[in-house]
Amino acid sequence: MKRMVFALAAPALLAACGGDADESTAGGETAAAGEELSMGEVAERAREGTVRPQPGQYRSTVELVELDIPGAPPQAAEMMRSSMAQTNEFCLTEEDVEEGFRQLASQPQGGDCKFSKFDVDGGAIDAAMSCSNPGGGTVDITMEGTGRETSSEFTMTMSGNLGGTGEGSMTMKQTSERIGDCPAG
Repeated sequence: MKRMVFALAAPALLAACGGDADESTAGGETAAAGEELSMGEVAERAREGTVRPQPGQYRSTVELVELDIPGAPPQAAEMMRSSMAQTNEFCLTEEDVEEGFRQLASQPQGGDCKFSKFDVDGGAIDAAMSCSNPGGGTVDITMEGTGRETSSEFTMTMSGNLGGTGEGSMTMKQTSERIGDCPAG
């Protein structure tokens, strides 16, 4: 699944946490205030509403767009920005695409993240979730972007207890594009 994170950004990134929510809304509606979406509902929305990427070789780039950690020295922010920036290439097979949706649908209940929103319309995705941090506190995560058959672009913002750094926020941008067929072999 790790190879697919960028081509299947929304389902894969959001599948990183399981949920223990009850079934709630359908058809792409946002959950009512205080309600949560089940992982089954999120998986169904991902399966029905998102554009499936074409198999092939992809290039993906991740960059830290904004970082706000009160009290952190500028050097720490720059070090974090440098360490999070990455470009990689990977082969996405048809099996990888299908497995991503299966893994999303089968995430164990009782996880530490809960969706309050997962709206998909064609290639557009707008999602929100809250995750418990093992070190205490919570992190609120929003993701917006578009996924097409051969490319995607997503922005993810995290705010809250970022673990070890205290309260803060960061925004990351991910882009990916299909650059050809997977290498033979």
